[in-house]
Order: sequence, then C-alpha cells, then structure tokens
Amino acid sequence: MADMMQENPTENRPEPLPLLWQDSCLAVVDKPAGLMVHDSALARGEHDFAADRLREQLGRPVFLIHRLDRATSGCLLLAFDRETASKLGKQWMAGEVAKNYLAVCRGWPKESAFRVDYPLDGGPGKPQKKPAITDFAVLAHSEMPWPSQGFPSSRYALLRASPVTGRFRQIRRHLKHLSHHLIGDTSHGDGRHNRAFRMQGIHRMLLHAESLVFQHPHTGQQMQIKTAPSGEFARALSLLGIAADNV
Repeated sequence: MADMMQENPTENRPEPLPLLWQDSCLAVVDKPAGLMVHDSALARGEHDFAADRLREQLGRPVFLIHRLDRATSGCLLLAFDRETASKLGKQWMAGEVAKNYLAVCRGWPKESAFRVDYPLDGGPGKPQKKPAITDFAVLAHSEMPWPSQGFPSSRYALLRASPVTGRFRQIRRHLKHLSHHLIGDTSHGDGRHNRAFRMQGIHRMLLHAESLVFQHPHTGQQMQIKTAPSGEFARALSLLGIAADNV
C-alpha cells in the first residue's frame, strides 16, 4: 500500500563510535564495554563487531593494530592502509607503545607502586607459559559499608596498570595472582564482590584502556591519546567516593 510507513534503515543502526583522534592514515577510537573488537573463535554467534562498525562509519578499510577484551572500554588504535598498519604493528611488537589502563580491584595493595612479573599461558589451547610483566600504581583507596568474609566493610582500590608485555587477559590474571581481583571480571574475579557491585547497578568489568602513547608512523610526532572512563565505570568511581581528579 502506498500509504504504508516505509522502514527507516537508519533506525536500528548503532550510535557512531567516538573518535579520539583521526587523520588520513590512522585513528584512535573509544570502544565501549560490551562490544567485541572483531570476529573470532570467542565470538560464539555474535554479529556486532567494532571493526565492522568502523568500516561502515568511516567508509574506508580498517586495520586493527591490537585488540581489547569485549568487557574492556577505551582506546583502540587502527590504521586505514597496510603501510601504516605495518609500521604501527612493528612499534607495538617492539614494546614501543605505552599503554595505560584504569582498574578497580578488591582490597588495598600494600605498595603504592609495584611490578608483577608472573608468566602466563596464551589462553585456551596455548598452554606454553611466557614472561608477563605489568606495572601497577595505586591512585585511590575506598572502603564501603558492605560486610564481606566476616569483616564489616569491603575495601577497594583504583589502580593504573601499565602492561609491559601483552599476554592473554594479562592485567586480569595478574590481579587474580595477587588476590586483588578485578571487579566485574566474571572469569578471573571474585563473585562475592562482583555481586556487591551488581546490587549497586554496576554490571560491567571495571577495566578501561585510558591512554596510548606512540610515534606517528609518518610524521614522527609523539602521539598521546587519552580518554576518561564514562558510563557505569564513572558511576562506580562516584559510588566509591573517588573524585575524577584522582584519575
């Protein structure tokens, strides 16, 4: 019928991903938590991926330089051509790209700054352990009136994590190794503390890729791209009484 409403193909399109930096050869995107970066064996029937969204959003080929776990938000670096991707990839593999993450963990680490040097395997089907190093700095402490394990309250800390190597779920597994489990991590975290946050409306994993520092592959410019946590992560910090200027 001529008077029937026509379906609008843009109605079901997701919101564009925020661009933190873009030029003719590369971009840094603020990936939201809950979105897979690309199709893989872990996708399990998923059809929504950051790489596909970006190809449509930007109207050009996209080459991912690295990946973020689905539950992790923040800086995602990509190139628009193979030459740029190759040069950025070499920087990444050589450890020349500085990466900082924000993480909320259970408990209060004893030291204000410390390094975890603990080998990790490569994940499912990759049992060989390889060196894995992460530097941590404590940014803030919080104590909540939530009883836990016989104590009348629960303690949490905001950390900045700087991985030196890039192993499978490295930050999450290093925090588990310390018994300072990452909040919201359903694979390596502490279920009791995860439930406490869910009861407060915080359902995501509290890991955020805060910044990337790298050399522009064509201009040689030192690039420092940073994005503050938003949404549920920002609400979690507010709940914990951690001010934005601590980040």
